[in-house]
Amino acid sequence: MNTLGTIDRPLTHDPKKQVPMKPSTSEPAGSATPDFTSTGANDTRQNRTREMQLIPEALARAHMHDRLHEAEQERRAMRLVTARRMQRRAERASRRARRALAMAVMQ
Repeated sequence: MNTLGTIDRPLTHDPKKQVPMKPSTSEPAGSATPDFTSTGANDTRQNRTREMQLIPEALARAHMHDRLHEAEQERRAMRLVTARRMQRRAERASRRARRALAMAVMQ
């Protein structure tokens, strides 16, 4: 048999590019047993388990949100410090220019 991939090691992991499964000839069509669906304690236990498994993901997401918020606040603070520094520098340059103009007018 000339197969390019197996179930455990498919040729590609893209489901659209995989060869569709062919129905078995040894089993008559429609002979599969219906899926058993349970209600009650099993569902709540399963949901609780799923919720418990998602808690670390939710915590990580909240932590990243907090870290991004802190980083944005830090960037705003740095921009404010830089703006104040530039304003002081501009005021000093303005005073020097006025002084130079006054000296030029006086002479």
